[in-house]
Amino acid sequence: MYLPSLLFGIGQGAIAPVIPLSARDLGGSVATAGLVVALLGVGKIVGDLPAGMLAIRLGERRAMLFALAVVLAALTACLLAPSVLVLAAAVVLIGISSSVFGLARHAYVTEAIPFELRGRALSTLGGMQRIGLFAGPFLGAAAMSRLGLDGAYWVHVVVAVAAAVVLLVVPEPPVTGRTAPEAGRPDSTARIIRRHLPVLRTLGVGALLVGAARASRQVAIPLWGEHLGLDPATVSLLFGVSGAMEMLIFYPAGYAMDRLGRRWIVVPSMLLLGLSLVLLPLTGGVGTYTALALLMGFGNGLGSGIIMTIGSDASPDVGRATFLGAWRLFADVGNGVGPVLVSVVTAVATLGAAIATAGAVAFVAAALMARWVPRNGAAS
Repeated sequence: MYLPSLLFGIGQGAIAPVIPLSARDLGGSVATAGLVVALLGVGKIVGDLPAGMLAIRLGERRAMLFALAVVLAALTACLLAPSVLVLAAAVVLIGISSSVFGLARHAYVTEAIPFELRGRALSTLGGMQRIGLFAGPFLGAAAMSRLGLDGAYWVHVVVAVAAAVVLLVVPEPPVTGRTAPEAGRPDSTARIIRRHLPVLRTLGVGALLVGAARASRQVAIPLWGEHLGLDPATVSLLFGVSGAMEMLIFYPAGYAMDRLGRRWIVVPSMLLLGLSLVLLPLTGGVGTYTALALLMGFGNGLGSGIIMTIGSDASPDVGRATFLGAWRLFADVGNGVGPVLVSVVTAVATLGAAIATAGAVAFVAAALMARWVPRNGAAS
C-alpha cells in the first residue's frame, strides 16, 4: 500500500528544486521561474475536485495508473520543452497528477484500514511521502552529475514506471466491509459538497489554516537563514535536518492519534509550529536558529497524516472520494496561501513580522481544531 507513494514522492522530490532552474535555463526571469514553481500548487488545486470523481468512476488503482500516465507525459514535455510556456503547462499537469495519485491512495487506505488503526496507517502514508521528498533531491543530484538538469526528470520517470509496475503486479489486500458501489450515477461534486458543508466550513477551514502554517515553514527557514547571513549550503543542511526530524516521529505520532485521539495531536502540533515560527525572528545566531528549525520539524512531524486522518474520519460512506477531493482542496489552498502570506507581509512590513504572522496562523488553526475536532476522533 505504501511503496507506490514512496516512489512517487521520490520523483516529486527529485524535480522540485530543478523546476525553477529549468525555467531559468529556458530564458525565464527569476520572477517567471518563481511563477512556474507556483503552478505546481495550482495544478494540485485544479485537480482536487475532479480527482474525487475520477477515483469513483475508475477505482483507486486505475486512477493512480492514470495519474502516472499523465505525469510521464508531463515529464516528457519537461525534457523536450522548447520554451518556458511549455514547461509551465507540463508543471501544471504534474500538479494535477499528484492530486489524483494522492487522493486515490488516501481514499483506498481510508477504506482498507480499520478505524482503530487509521491514524497509524495515514501517518505512515504521510511519512512515506516525506521520506520520498527527502530522498528525491539526493537521487536527482546524483543523476544530474552525469545528465545535467535532465537527470532529475529521468529519476522521476524511472520511479513513476516502477510505481506503475507495483500497481500492476502486486495485488492489493481485499477490503472487508467495503462500501458497495453506488447504484446508478454517483452524486455530483456540488451535491456532495452542499450535503457536507457544515464539516467543510468548520474543520475544512481549520485544515486550510494548518496547510498555510505548514507551507509558511518551508519559506521561513531558508529566508531567515539568509537574513542571518548563513551560506546557502548551511541553510540547506539545516532545512534537511529539520525534515529528518519530521521523518523520525511520523509513526509515534500516528500511534498517539489512535490511542489518544486526533485532537491531542493536531493541537500540540500547531502550537509547537506556531511557537517556533513566532520565536524564529528573535534568533540572532546559528545555535538558536538550528534549535527552532528542529522544533519546527518536530511540530510538523507530530502532525504527519493528521489532515488526511481527520478528513477520513469526516468522510461519508457514499461519495467518499468526492468528499476527500473537496477536503484536500482546502488543505492545498492553504499550502498555496502560506508562502504568499509571507511574501505580502514582508513587502508591507518586515520578514520577521511575516514569519510571526505565520505563527499566529498556526495558533488560530490550533484553536479551530480544538473547537471542531470531535473528542472521539469520529466526525459527526
